Amino acid sequence: MTGTAQKVWFITGASRGFGVLTAQQALARGDFVVATARDPRTVTAALGDHPNLLALRLDVRLEAQAVTAVQQALARFGRIDVLVNNAGYGLLGAVEEANAEEVRALYDTNVFGLLNVTRAALPALRKQGSGHVINISSVGGYTAFPGWGLYSSTKFAVEGLSEALATELAPLGIHVTVVEPGFFRTDFLDASSLATTHDRIDAYAATVGAMREFAAGVNHQQPGDPAKLAGALLQLADSAQPPVRLQLGSDTVQRVRAKNLSVEAEMAQWLELAVSTDFDTLQKAA
Repeated sequence: MTGTAQKVWFITGASRGFGVLTAQQALARGDFVVATARDPRTVTAALGDHPNLLALRLDVRLEAQAVTAVQQALARFGRIDVLVNNAGYGLLGAVEEANAEEVRALYDTNVFGLLNVTRAALPALRKQGSGHVINISSVGGYTAFPGWGLYSSTKFAVEGLSEALATELAPLGIHVTVVEPGFFRTDFLDASSLATTHDRIDAYAATVGAMREFAAGVNHQQPGDPAKLAGALLQLADSAQPPVRLQLGSDTVQRVRAKNLSVEAEMAQWLELAVSTDFDTLQKAA
């Protein structure tokens, strides 16, 4: 369903940040919202009692809970028009500093959790022949930063999954968009949303250490307005031809442009070697 017709939203991580703001704005314009969180009481505390709201318990790491939540949403509203995979958290630390437990926990939420919810919802969207899956990535899902390597790797995974899903689902009438926010003034850099590696290695003080200091200093001073991002998600959901990628924030636009130029320049520098690895018969034919 596109345009401004009344929609049914299914939003993960909806008790705070982008999730709760998107839910608020969707409800304010008359849409229906299934807002999920590990503790649904945090959703009702943030959004209040609203006739168009269904607050559900969902730990995205648990596939059975995802299936149940989707079934409850369909039982209440009959369809899902927009799925927003928003649940996730950050991990700040050097790649070498992160231990296996920290990495697995991050992937369980940011990647496998997203997959659990998406797989649970897709049968309904396929049956409808419509819908829009919006996966919240990050500027760090397009270009990596020191100290954010593991977090970025989860968002790079989300980007690849979203690209593939977009091509797989387009013939079925379902849109997929991966959203790449820059630095927004949410609680992402607070302890509630950001984990840090237990181990710290002095050799990374100039890179990762500097990033830790930057993150602490910029917290709640970020340039992005989260309420405007939520509004942008509503505009995105209303689009008849949404993009596969949507960059949100002037900082993201700058970083994406810079990376694209860097990749083009590096490829041009190494182009002769890059194209030299085909079979000789193919090179002569070309």
